[in-house]
Amino acid sequence: MPPASLSPEELERYDRQIRIPGFGAGCQEKLKKARVVLVGLGGLGCPAALYLASAGFGHLRLIDGGRVERSNLNRQVLYREGDLGRYKAVSAAEKLRELNPHVRVEPVVDYLKEDSARRLLEGADVVLDGLDNWRTRLLVNRICVELGIPFVHAGVKGFYGQVMTVVPGRGPCLRCLLRAVPPEEEVVPILGATAAVLACVQVIEAVKLVTGLGEPLVGRLLLFDGLKMKFEEVLVRKSEDCPVCGRLGQRP
Repeated sequence: MPPASLSPEELERYDRQIRIPGFGAGCQEKLKKARVVLVGLGGLGCPAALYLASAGFGHLRLIDGGRVERSNLNRQVLYREGDLGRYKAVSAAEKLRELNPHVRVEPVVDYLKEDSARRLLEGADVVLDGLDNWRTRLLVNRICVELGIPFVHAGVKGFYGQVMTVVPGRGPCLRCLLRAVPPEEEVVPILGATAAVLACVQVIEAVKLVTGLGEPLVGRLLLFDGLKMKFEEVLVRKSEDCPVCGRLGQRP
């Protein structure tokens, strides 16, 4: 018998992934119970949100304070010409509810900041990085480590991108990867399809973290080169001197 929490409509909707060996209705129920926070609804966040909703993650909190601009439309696939000037979080939530009415979508029209980060991330089962700046990205990393929440980082530029999963207590965090905070670019060049590739990897990582299937990218930085169409993997070691997860980051 399938889990009682999955309706006949949901069982039909998710039939093809339920048929995956080792997945089944049990894993689908885990997705339905999961709370995912997606920070940033740009080139990474839009395709990630689409596939999170399509997969049946039960609660999505979408955080972005920006409005849709025409220059977004080459990669931010949730928006249309008619959305120009609208808040991204509100517009994205509408599209996702239409795509999958079984998913609860909570838009947050705000930028994640130091004074709001803990409140907005607390209670999540997984946090996804859809950001385009390192300052906020490292803030999310720190709060997730403090709260013990798995965090899936992604970054993209042009034809290139990267993904790494942070599971507090099991391996390095994003700050371990960086000896110094990278300089910010005013405008990041980006191909929409590149962002979509990395966003899909993020969603697969979220599925694995929630269901317990497979091996997440803990301690492994996955690099994508779209020009050569190659993936490479770099091992990342936990730094004992990390100001976030190492002994320097430990609270007395």
